[in-house]
Amino acid sequence: MASTETTSTTQGAGTKICIAGAGMGGLATALALAKAGHQNIHVYEMASNLGFVGAGIQLAPNMARILDRFGVWKDIAAEAVQCADTSVREGSTDKELGHVDLAYVEATYGYPHMVGHRSSLAGSLYAGCKLEPAISFHFSSTVTDVQFSAKPSFQVTPREGSPYRETCDIFLACDGIKSPTRVDMLKELGESAEVQDTGQAAYRIMLTKEQMAHDPELLKLINSDTVTRWIGEKRHIIAYPIASHTIYNLSTAQPDTHFAAATNATYTTKGSKSKMLETYGDYCPMIHRMLDLVPDGEVCEWRLRVHAPLKTWVHNTVALVGDACHPTLPHLAQGAAQAIEDAAVLGVVLAPSRIGSSPSPEMINKALNVYEKVRKERAEALVELAAENGRAMHLGAGKAKEERDKLFAALKAGGGKGPVPDKWADADVQRMIYGHDCMKVAEEVWEQEQSSKL
Repeated sequence: MASTETTSTTQGAGTKICIAGAGMGGLATALALAKAGHQNIHVYEMASNLGFVGAGIQLAPNMARILDRFGVWKDIAAEAVQCADTSVREGSTDKELGHVDLAYVEATYGYPHMVGHRSSLAGSLYAGCKLEPAISFHFSSTVTDVQFSAKPSFQVTPREGSPYRETCDIFLACDGIKSPTRVDMLKELGESAEVQDTGQAAYRIMLTKEQMAHDPELLKLINSDTVTRWIGEKRHIIAYPIASHTIYNLSTAQPDTHFAAATNATYTTKGSKSKMLETYGDYCPMIHRMLDLVPDGEVCEWRLRVHAPLKTWVHNTVALVGDACHPTLPHLAQGAAQAIEDAAVLGVVLAPSRIGSSPSPEMINKALNVYEKVRKERAEALVELAAENGRAMHLGAGKAKEERDKLFAALKAGGGKGPVPDKWADADVQRMIYGHDCMKVAEEVWEQEQSSKL
């Protein structure tokens, strides 16, 4: 039988909500709905357990604000590293192009910009879910064939045992960029949005302090509170210490040229250390020394993929969440944050205090349409801004690079004040991202929608 972990003592009470996927978006959605007062939440996950893996992740204030309200931020922040500043450097020479002090972030937005381990974020969300009696987890269970009726149904295929159909009042698809729910929804609506290759791939690398201890230059990096981005034509590396300065995390982006072994079924492939070193061959010696610390056979490469903006995220009482509807390139460090914003808004608009304890399908659909109204334009704007930032950081010789580097020079001359070509560190962009309280906006939009009906 499928592995089922149930944290609920009250089954069948109130609106039944089913969630496909227990990634960041699925866990945050379940927790948001439980905090909002729902009593009957089921999360289906194809993995047999949540053995959390992954590399580093940036924990921006717009994410931290939500996690704090959910009661899980304290544990995450305890082992995260607070970013004091960021340095953008030329990959080939290690010359600093721009430097931005990030101390103002906490004073301005109430939370610092921190960096941590993905497993810490996911693990704390999961721990928060397990404290909620309303949430049940169904592991080793694949969800397919969603029917978009007033009472949506779907097929559950356990790893062991016979497939069966399940019915609910609300179905939320947190099933990732390869979302079968999105495919089924768009097909029914006569739409399509094929997953697209971006032409980019990424290495995700974690080096321990012990690995770096012999090299004073590398040890200085892991002991710092700095986020460093080394940029070059078509490639960059962004790096920072995590796990209380015991791990140095490096995430790269480069042309997707080594993916012959990968198929549409998987976006990862075992990479070649020699090809990784070749890809960054014209970078400075310090980068070579770091990359050379990666053990042979432990190089993994991720294909970076997206899909075109969707016409809608909602169909009847079904909605898409996170990467299922807005996969985001990592160049703005907002992918997970935007999935968590989705979850928070769903918690607001679907709260029993707003839609009632036994809402009609029409009421649920109205609430989901408010979710889309609050989230879609913002999320899609950040998807495009992330792609734009990647293009700016990957410029080769030419007029555009000259203009970008003039901005970097002006930033340096101004002591870190002024426009930052690396948009995630730009004050105006941060104001738009970090200063946005999605839950407050959702409450305001809900009230406006209700007032317009009076």
